[in-house]
Amino acid sequence: MPEIPLIQGGMAVGVSLDNLASAVANEGGIGIIGTAGIGMVMGGKGKNFRQENIEGLKKVIRSAREKTKGILGVNIMVALTNYEDMVVTAIKEKIDVIISGAGLPLDLPSYLSEDSRTKLIPIVSSLRTAQLTFKRWFKRHGYIPDAFVVEGPKAGGHLGYKPEQLTEPEFSLERTIPQVRKFTEKIKKEYGKEVPVIAAGGICDSKDVKRVFSLGASGVQVGTPFIATKECDADIKFKETIVNAKKEDIIIIKSPVGLPGRAVRNKFLEDVERGVKKPFKCMYHCIKTCNFREAPYCIAEALLNASKGDFENGFAFIGAEGYKVNSISSVKEVIKKLFEDMQ
Repeated sequence: MPEIPLIQGGMAVGVSLDNLASAVANEGGIGIIGTAGIGMVMGGKGKNFRQENIEGLKKVIRSAREKTKGILGVNIMVALTNYEDMVVTAIKEKIDVIISGAGLPLDLPSYLSEDSRTKLIPIVSSLRTAQLTFKRWFKRHGYIPDAFVVEGPKAGGHLGYKPEQLTEPEFSLERTIPQVRKFTEKIKKEYGKEVPVIAAGGICDSKDVKRVFSLGASGVQVGTPFIATKECDADIKFKETIVNAKKEDIIIIKSPVGLPGRAVRNKFLEDVERGVKKPFKCMYHCIKTCNFREAPYCIAEALLNASKGDFENGFAFIGAEGYKVNSISSVKEVIKKLFEDMQ
């Protein structure tokens, strides 16, 4: 169990790597490495996409381990074409936690062996998806999730909702957390295992933390505020984009992978909106749902470019409350702000 009931959101491509994850782990939270595109981030040229990603993930996990004795995890999107490679590699590297969403990780426990120490946490957006995941894991693998991350519609990046659901009250954390908490209490009663409910999406300060705790959450997953820290692995220009973003700059985009996404408006996205195609050659086919033959741009390249500070050829994802982040601080200060007065 972490000292602080906090999971730092796994942010790819190149935003949360060994530096940020280890810094959060050193402060008593769970530090998460974003795995999507990790081979590209670590200098791969796309000549052997699968192997470059495996080696990239190994390198980042080992580097993070050298920097902390705390709890480390990885975020692995179900939608990745190399999902199995990333899961198997993380387990072999004895990662503490795998967090998995962007699709239902229905067979995630099948990758564990008897001596595996890795904990498994699915990301869910509703009671139904929590029930479905539990039922499949328990029936096929005899495995009960180690927690549920309940990600609401205010999260940054790719969202597990239809665009019209983002503003509907029934999909809000206020509605979903109590439902999932009731379900986990039933699991505890029937199977004797405590399954914490972790709230995610739009959590920026201690008021937000208190609010989701009052709804039944026992932990939080926080992403955007950690971008604007000295320890974050992204370029300073990426951090400044988050700090300078105003409420009206935060928009919902249609991602090439077929999901809505929340991002900071810039010229790159405005061009795309106007129908301008950004020519690219798909060297990776990294996301199963990406129609790369018709996509107006390569999302992997766009996110990688942004993480390196090139916003002419990329953009930044951000949470709905990201406009409240207005200075670059440290991981320690972000955690203090999240949990101050939490006696």
